[in-house]
Amino acid sequence: MRIFTTFLCLFIAISTFSQGRISGNLQLNTNFYQRDTIIGAANTPQYDNQLSGTDAWLNLNYVGDAFDAQLRFDLFNNSNLRNPLQSYSDQGIGFWMIHKKLKKIDLTGGYFYDQIGSGIAFRAYEARPLAIDNALMGIKVAYNFTDNFYVKAFTGKQKNFFTLYDPIIKGMSADWFVSLDSNRLQLAPGVGVVNRTIDEQSMQRIATNISTYSPVDSFVPRYNVYVFSGYNTLTYKNISWYIEGVYKTHEAIALLDGQLVDRDGSVLYTSLSYARKGLGITVQAKRTENFSLRTSPNETLTRGLIGFIPPMARQNTYRLTARYNAATQELGELAFQADVSAKLNKRLSVAVNFSNITDLNNNLLYREIFTEATITKRRKYRLMTGVQFQQYNQEVFEQKVNVPIVQTIVPYIDYLYRLQGKKSIRTELQYMHTDQDFGSWINGLVEYTIAPHWSFSVSDMVTLNPAQYYSKTGKDVANPNKPVHFYAFLVSYTQNTNRFQLSYVKQVEGIVCTGGICRYEPAFSGIKLGVTSRF
Repeated sequence: MRIFTTFLCLFIAISTFSQGRISGNLQLNTNFYQRDTIIGAANTPQYDNQLSGTDAWLNLNYVGDAFDAQLRFDLFNNSNLRNPLQSYSDQGIGFWMIHKKLKKIDLTGGYFYDQIGSGIAFRAYEARPLAIDNALMGIKVAYNFTDNFYVKAFTGKQKNFFTLYDPIIKGMSADWFVSLDSNRLQLAPGVGVVNRTIDEQSMQRIATNISTYSPVDSFVPRYNVYVFSGYNTLTYKNISWYIEGVYKTHEAIALLDGQLVDRDGSVLYTSLSYARKGLGITVQAKRTENFSLRTSPNETLTRGLIGFIPPMARQNTYRLTARYNAATQELGELAFQADVSAKLNKRLSVAVNFSNITDLNNNLLYREIFTEATITKRRKYRLMTGVQFQQYNQEVFEQKVNVPIVQTIVPYIDYLYRLQGKKSIRTELQYMHTDQDFGSWINGLVEYTIAPHWSFSVSDMVTLNPAQYYSKTGKDVANPNKPVHFYAFLVSYTQNTNRFQLSYVKQVEGIVCTGGICRYEPAFSGIKLGVTSRF
């Protein structure tokens, strides 16, 4: 706390005696846990003993003529964000940065977020719902040789909540911009290289693990791994084509069963887009092989990620269409996605998305067909409706043994009706038909909004095959045919840049994903309080 107070006093002094301004934001999430053994909201420290938990981030930004600075205070009290099945408490400075621009040179010291290309070779970023904050703590130097040629280099250690991972990460990239044919043809090529050097303690753990293997499986681990990336964006009239190839040298990586092997890795990713008035088409493809890139192979799940492999499945928003998500498979994946959206007239627009993901042996991992039509009458109503078809390999994505591929059909409708006086009412209705996993579901929502301040909603997600749900979750109940309800009541209030949200929620267990990075979330039962503020 003394360190935070020192930094805060420094910010106040800077804003008082220099030409600049301070801005900031606050995000606070508090959960009050109510035990419910029927839905599986039990047997964690929060439900059994602590009964509440809080995550909070307070960010301050200074922008001045001399330099820029940023400071963030993080707090975790009885939090399940780091591990959904455990409790974590700590607080302190989670991010600080000083930035200075001197003509053509750009200097950054402290924590920073950045990436090379699309982020496959290196991406330092934050995804709070998944407890990902892999900012790099170190130095970054960038230099603009010309308006069209830019080089940057960096070195440091990756953030691990309030500590740092010990391995060293270094990298550099060079980016160009070339305009031809009277600006109708534009090229934006770039190259990058990243090096990670493992520390002695991590290497000792790796060597000890390998020493237990049979001679045919053992190998000599390497301290250093190198990642080489080449990428380019070509733009011609209404067409944009991005392509990137990334190669990673041999290193120890962990297979799904935890065994270490010595392999190199690669990713080939491309995206082709066409856009004109009323029509947009995007086609993407990706091949991934043995591209596990972390601070060390000792880290698993979302910990220690250095690179970011773009996902190949649509990011769905409705509760049932987002029930099953495709996590990026870094050890082997062949993926394809196509997205088409068209505005047929002033009132009607349609969208179609198709994605297909297999492993390198052509075994199906995920397939989705998503269709949507939107009918709008200006200032009166908006109707969105469609249907989703999915095939989801639960054995791979959730490590559930000997389970069939989940096949779903999800029709849905979303109707917004605008009332007088900046009021509106919105209803959702979704139905999921499936014979696998927990069986079929239905979900409904009604939301009433009084703009710009108030919003109220009530929803309920009900299992239509309760006996199948109880069997899959191992629940022994007196009435196995009684439906299981996962309802939610929410009220939110917005005033200027401040938003307060209070909800009572029962949520089914499942996989939560952000950008192809996923993690398991247990069932939730209780009250959620959220506060966001910008100043």
